[in-house]
Amino acid sequence: MTSFWRRFSRNAGAVIGLAVLAVVILVALFASLMFSTSPWQMVGPPLLLPFEEQGFALGTDMLGRDIAAGLAHGARVSLLVGVVSTGCAVVIGVAFGTLAGYFGGAVEHALMSVTEFFQTIPQLAMAVVLVAIFTPTLESIVIAIALVSWPPVARLVRAEVLSLREREFVEAAIVLGRPTRAIIFGEILPNAISPVIVAASLIVATAILTEAALSFLGLGDRNMMSWGFMVGAARTMLREAPWLTVLPGLAILVTVLAVNLVGEGLNDALNPRLKERGD
Repeated sequence: MTSFWRRFSRNAGAVIGLAVLAVVILVALFASLMFSTSPWQMVGPPLLLPFEEQGFALGTDMLGRDIAAGLAHGARVSLLVGVVSTGCAVVIGVAFGTLAGYFGGAVEHALMSVTEFFQTIPQLAMAVVLVAIFTPTLESIVIAIALVSWPPVARLVRAEVLSLREREFVEAAIVLGRPTRAIIFGEILPNAISPVIVAASLIVATAILTEAALSFLGLGDRNMMSWGFMVGAARTMLREAPWLTVLPGLAILVTVLAVNLVGEGLNDALNPRLKERGD
């Protein structure tokens, strides 16, 4: 871990991104403590400018709701959707990629055909259709984003497994008669996990953007405040009150940028060639 952190910390942008992401996570975790009232509750006069009145640091929207409270609770939704949907996508992608790469033949052809089918459909369009078919809830959004995000992971894992299954240590395990499950989970996947971690960090950023887009289009969970909903609800007030759109838009931009910077740092730290140089 010391060696990993040393390589990661060489990337100043990654360290900054990690710090920003840590702040967003803390805000999301303690949103209820920071703001005792619901983000849906009207707590003040409408359209207050940021810092115009004490108690409303970022002002209020057209219905008198606290923008800061909305941003804090929206961070919780964005991070939850990003992490959970990415976790589901990684599980599906690793399963497809591992089976296809290890067994090959008809199994590989069938699984990769399914993967290519999902890749031919634009992600956002497919997510919109899936959420529209079901009731727009946090669960359906997570499932929809996971279903459109796993194909790149499957192709990445398949390529890694194809390379690893020809290595001497895997062939030795086969000769020794180790079970297939033990070879996959004990020899192959631990050596293929680094690029998956990097890919997962990028999928988190994409998932946050996709959730924001769905909420902007009115397909978000109506019981949960989100940044995309805030942008969509304020789009008609763009000229009169631009901060209503700019603030949640900046929150999305900064969070996605931070996640991408962390992903870049992970790529540098886990890259085998850079690892050899650092060691």
